[in-house]
Amino acid sequence: MLYFSPMRTLSLRWLILAIACGFLPVNAFAQTARKAPLAVLPLQHALDLAAGGHCRRALPLLAAELPHLAAKRDRYAVAMAQARCAMSLGRDDVALGAIALLHREFPNDPQALFLSAQYLSVLGDRAAHHLAVTAPNSAQAMQLEAESLESHGKFQEAIAEYRRILAKYPSAVGIHYRIGRILLLDESPTPDSAAQAKKEFEEEIRVDPHSAAAEFMLGDIAWKAQDWPAAIGHFSHATQDDAGFSEAFLGLGVSLNGAGKYAQAIAPLENYVKMEPGDPAGHYQLAIAYARTGRQKAAQRQLALQREAAQKRAQSH
Repeated sequence: MLYFSPMRTLSLRWLILAIACGFLPVNAFAQTARKAPLAVLPLQHALDLAAGGHCRRALPLLAAELPHLAAKRDRYAVAMAQARCAMSLGRDDVALGAIALLHREFPNDPQALFLSAQYLSVLGDRAAHHLAVTAPNSAQAMQLEAESLESHGKFQEAIAEYRRILAKYPSAVGIHYRIGRILLLDESPTPDSAAQAKKEFEEEIRVDPHSAAAEFMLGDIAWKAQDWPAAIGHFSHATQDDAGFSEAFLGLGVSLNGAGKYAQAIAPLENYVKMEPGDPAGHYQLAIAYARTGRQKAAQRQLALQREAAQKRAQSH
């Protein structure tokens, strides 16, 4: 009869198979498992290779093990090892896959977040450098420069750079929007900043008729001026252009409430509280719409949810 000797180098999977086929007694397996060093197990072997810097050998082993792992600690260890090894070898596809797993399964882990922030920063810098070298006069390269100026608070210099882009590429998407946003965010706005910004957002919609962001900003400007019909129109377009734009649903509901169209406000506000259940403002506005349409119990429920959300938000800060 065939017999598999309980050698120390026999892998755990082969031991299990030998038992299942009757080739190895259960007590022999138990003795072997106790004596076998941890490194002979496939998972630990792969992790040891990664820890020792043998990443070219480790990566395929880690990839083979991951689909079979149920324990969260094992999946975490493999994903972290994959990310680090892939980063060292320049395997962006593997690194990004491992980081995506970490974000999905361990969204609040500090070490995973730190690794992700480091790598994505390096990847972004690398891509920006490559863009600057290969296409220095492209609209995209110029936009990166303008966004850098904007992020450092150099608003006028950023606007000038955005204007340079439009002079060379008049149909570039997103540029008018960014100029308009700067005009509204500038710490020292001029009296007609809103009017200038409005023109930029309108021009953005001419270039890109489905710019939900520009529609939202136009809706916000109209809402602040209590121009309810204009606000409703722009917020409506924003929700149609981007069904996941939660703030646009809130803006639409608030504007409909402001116009006294409470029944119409219910649907967008219900959408908003589903997407953003932790925002007290959504529950409050929905409570108003319910109360004004005679749904008092529903209104009280939303007010309770508003208080609960406000309390959680206060505790988190």
